[in-house]
Amino acid sequence: MGNEPTPTPTPENVTTHPAPAATDLESGGLSVDVIMERWKTEDLLQKCSLASRVFGFIFSFLTLIIMATNIHGDWRDFYHYEEYRYVLVVAILSTSYASFQSWRQIHKLATNKNLFSWPNSAAIDYGCDQIGAYLLISAASAAIPLTNRMRQGSDNVFTDASAAAISMAFFAFLCFVISSLISGYNLCQH
Repeated sequence: MGNEPTPTPTPENVTTHPAPAATDLESGGLSVDVIMERWKTEDLLQKCSLASRVFGFIFSFLTLIIMATNIHGDWRDFYHYEEYRYVLVVAILSTSYASFQSWRQIHKLATNKNLFSWPNSAAIDYGCDQIGAYLLISAASAAIPLTNRMRQGSDNVFTDASAAAISMAFFAFLCFVISSLISGYNLCQH
């Protein structure tokens, strides 16, 4: 045993260990680069969330305005049809919610302070975004068959405005879905 020659190191049998990064933190072992990347991701998510809420507000507000002004005399009044009234009510609710959430996020970005400090705010945001998205797609899908039946009889300004309001409600739904995805991600991170 004692007289066996020791193998000479060759590139095939030498194991090298990388030197620790100069930016490693002594306590946690996380690098500054990883922390900076996470901050950039969180900042990007905040900006995307704000953008989706602002666009959700814009599309909801357009739905509200288009449907509320869809009055063209006789039978061509949105108020005569419960599907269109439902679209209007959902547009009022989604516009209010999206404007509040947009204002809250602008306040947070400007002051770097949360407006509310309750522990379940991420869960409340996620739940309200889900409810808003559901109401918007529900209202749009309820009004589509009525609008299609009316368009078969006569295609006019009333049905065109109804279709435009439904389209805006659908776009608002997409914005609420994006907000909901970001809220869900934030909820999982907490």
